[in-house]
Amino acid sequence: MRSIPAELVELYEREGWWTRETLGELLARSLDENRDVGFCVHSAVRPYTGTFGEVAHDARRLAAGLAARGVGPGDVVALQLPNWREAAVTFWASAFLGAVIVPIVHFYGRKELAHIMATARPKVFITAEEFGRMRHQPDLCAEVPVVGLVGARGGRSEGTDGQSFDDLLADRPLEGTLGTDPAGPALIAFTSGTTRDPKGVIHSHQTLTFETRQLLENYPPDRGRQLTATPVGHFIGMLGAFLIPVLEGAPIDLCDVWDPARVLKLMERDGLSIGGGPPYFVTSLLDHPDCRPEHIARFTTVGLGGSTVPAAVTQRLTDLGMFVFRSYGSTEHPSITGSRPGAPEAKRLFTDGDPRPGVEIRLGPDGEIFSRGPDLCLGYTDDELTARAFDDDGWYRTGDIGVLDEDGYLTITDRKADVIIRGGENISALEVEEVLLAMPAVAEAVVVAAPDPRLGERTAAVLRLREGHDMPTLDEVRTHFKGAGVAAQKWPEELHRVHDFPRTASGKVQKYRVRQDVADSAGRGLPAHQGAVASRQ
Repeated sequence: MRSIPAELVELYEREGWWTRETLGELLARSLDENRDVGFCVHSAVRPYTGTFGEVAHDARRLAAGLAARGVGPGDVVALQLPNWREAAVTFWASAFLGAVIVPIVHFYGRKELAHIMATARPKVFITAEEFGRMRHQPDLCAEVPVVGLVGARGGRSEGTDGQSFDDLLADRPLEGTLGTDPAGPALIAFTSGTTRDPKGVIHSHQTLTFETRQLLENYPPDRGRQLTATPVGHFIGMLGAFLIPVLEGAPIDLCDVWDPARVLKLMERDGLSIGGGPPYFVTSLLDHPDCRPEHIARFTTVGLGGSTVPAAVTQRLTDLGMFVFRSYGSTEHPSITGSRPGAPEAKRLFTDGDPRPGVEIRLGPDGEIFSRGPDLCLGYTDDELTARAFDDDGWYRTGDIGVLDEDGYLTITDRKADVIIRGGENISALEVEEVLLAMPAVAEAVVVAAPDPRLGERTAAVLRLREGHDMPTLDEVRTHFKGAGVAAQKWPEELHRVHDFPRTASGKVQKYRVRQDVADSAGRGLPAHQGAVASRQ
């Protein structure tokens, strides 16, 4: 665990940011208060309509069943499920037991899952037999004492190496919650997209309950029914699906597949809205040919975060009449900055906000952002990573580059790894992406370094196009950049086209994979450098 200075602990407790309430106690109280609130899963394979009370009852049955099998406070319960009812049952049951919850993104493959299982060493693993490309892999959980299987097409699942999920539910539900240290681990969230092996981020009951409360305080009132599409195996999806709505008493609506056409139909049929998240979830709906003004009217307040938020996107949404604000955080430190509803429009649209309650930030000599606050994690499962990322004064090295304006508002300008070093000169990938997004044909742009035998690196632009638009030529891109007044050394020198990007569960583009794809294209001799399109499915 990282070092947390005594004065910070005292401050967080004195301000009420850290309390003695565990995650299980918070959920038990809130679920009891809101037992009649609706819980709905929009799924082609496991649809469900019910209430908080009904799902919580089964969570208590599962908790009792796991307790009878020796599971209790501090034990690790891992779950790899899509956005299904059983995921909520497992999450809430684990919290009631005081167990350490490990949500795993449902589309993680063998490599990621093997690493997580070896690192977390769960006592319980709840997963699906199959879903899409996902398949249960018995050999990866052979050492796990309790394995529960959820069927992909309804009914009870029978597995040779595990039990049906339903068979784990006891007849008599668990009463109350099991006591545990609120300063101890409550959740291990494995990040993806920035390293080859996911990093296990440890959150305590105190950091997690504070994050839930402060996020809710910043949510706009009367949001109505909002659809959660981000996978619940991801930190943000888990917060938005199983914690914040429970504390708020707001309906839970989940979907297990992101299909813009289907989501637009759900918005019409059930009156759902999308509150924001990574820009992709909003822009993919707006770019769909079925999107009409009545759909756009449901986007009243849109909070954008979870990945880089281009100014072109915030301006586009504002021009459509939406109230837009940006935020910045990570799995390690979920809420670093964000614009409050009363912030000036320019701050909401073009900065990532000012520090959230209790959060401190400072910039290093190279502009790297350091942060600390009541929602900052306890560290990583890897002590070496913890030592590199945190200092003895409680500061977290984010790896992001930013600037602070005179009012204390932060703007992310780059990742350390998102710098193209062309002939010894640094080029901001984010800057080039912003210019590309102003082209009518470009729906999404990712800029990475491509190998160059002369300069070391050159700028490669990978584009996802809007419906009905042709791929721009390299000459057209250069003309656009010249018109924008961008220095010639920053212009893209090769173009690639994709139908979509490899993404993390939160919708963030996995840039290391894009870099690898571009490097592989160069290795295969594809003529992208001269403007030809290297299309990747």
